[in-house]
Amino acid sequence: MTRIDNLVPLRYRDAQLDETEDPKLDAWIDEIRAAEPTTNIDRPKMHGPSLLILGPTGVGKTHKAYALLRHLVDGGLRLRSWPKMISAADLYARLRPRSGVDSEQVFEEFLAAEMVFIDDLGAAKTSEWVEEVNYRLIDHRYNNQLATIFTSNVPPRELGEVLGERVASRLTEMCTTVVLKGADRRRNAA
Repeated sequence: MTRIDNLVPLRYRDAQLDETEDPKLDAWIDEIRAAEPTTNIDRPKMHGPSLLILGPTGVGKTHKAYALLRHLVDGGLRLRSWPKMISAADLYARLRPRSGVDSEQVFEEFLAAEMVFIDDLGAAKTSEWVEEVNYRLIDHRYNNQLATIFTSNVPPRELGEVLGERVASRLTEMCTTVVLKGADRRRNAA
């Protein structure tokens, strides 16, 4: 068991990068490594590039994202805290206003984290509130150049329509975009 295993869902604990990865993924990993602060003494938060993994349902986007996180953390990437990992739907559920919970404090954890992984961006039913959460999160991480990994099954040409043009514009600039293709692996395994 490695250091990150307790944070990764059981299904993805064995996720590993393929030997023949996409050159864009290799370049993103190199950029993250180059952005890593070189000292541990009062070191600043790591600022680095973000990654957007797109593709249809079941092609392995989530698997790839967890494999990347495992590769970075187990490879010695020095972060001040563990990466925050959550599906977009679970993030919205945690942020919904409810008695006794300070949703802004919960949200701040994701705004301020050195590295965040948001799975299935754009999969939740769109509402003004969801659009606001997406915009606030992505705008903050964009403005502060905080490394974020996103996965989505929204086709590249439809990002603006589904997520809003302001969010799509920021994602386009802040992220290395990798598009996975193929058949739904879950259905083929059945």
